[in-house]
Amino acid sequence: MSQYIIVVVNRALARFFTLEPVDFPELESGPRITLLHELENQELKDNQELFADSKTGRGAAPRGAGVHGYDDKREQHIDELRRRFAVRVLDRIQKAAKAEHAEEIILASSVRMRRFLFPGMEALGRKGYRIHKVSKNMINFSPDKIHQNLAEDGVIPRKSRQLSTA
Repeated sequence: MSQYIIVVVNRALARFFTLEPVDFPELESGPRITLLHELENQELKDNQELFADSKTGRGAAPRGAGVHGYDDKREQHIDELRRRFAVRVLDRIQKAAKAEHAEEIILASSVRMRRFLFPGMEALGRKGYRIHKVSKNMINFSPDKIHQNLAEDGVIPRKSRQLSTA
């Protein structure tokens, strides 16, 4: 059971953490951030070959007239994949918060994902959770680096190391 659920998200991956107290605070540095679960955006991975071509489209007019471009609606399609992934992430956040009896939920999201995730977090706030939204992509950070960044922002407690004087 943890007071905090920490979720780090970009368009392809969501990592869920808890902030756990250490067993022996006089000997160990704590609290410790612990990986709870990872959720991958499989739809985006499956559709990756659709977006391999960097050009969105070009066509030639009949009889050698000029060349014209067309839009393959790539960004709209990617946004739909992001939206679907956000729904899955929000569902998992709710389940993790309930299972861990968390009081606070911290969501660190990439810029493009936050427009899909942040509105859904408001509903969790109405259910009694304290919500902290961080607009920073920390998906590739180590757990210690995530802890350090969130502690610097004042969202979670800093690690403390208390040495016994024996």
